[in-house]
Amino acid sequence: MPFTPDLIDEMNTLLRFDLDTAHTGLKIHSTADAALITTSERLHAKGLLTQVDGGYLTSLGREAADKAQRLLSILTTAPALAKPPV
Repeated sequence: MPFTPDLIDEMNTLLRFDLDTAHTGLKIHSTADAALITTSERLHAKGLLTQVDGGYLTSLGREAADKAQRLLSILTTAPALAKPPV
């Protein structure tokens, strides 16, 4: 199954969290973009966020955010180029 636009929005939202501390959350205001609001609601319904409007990552959310950040790092880091034969 390919990544849907909704899943990409969810991964991008998870990337907003600072994993260096558990004391920093997100507040999605009612004036935010409608797509961000519904994304936050989906992440909350999936048990990844503590609040429907953001809040903090749950333990499952922290794991998902960590994996999303690792995947982004893997996909955006250029592999070492092999030396051409001499």
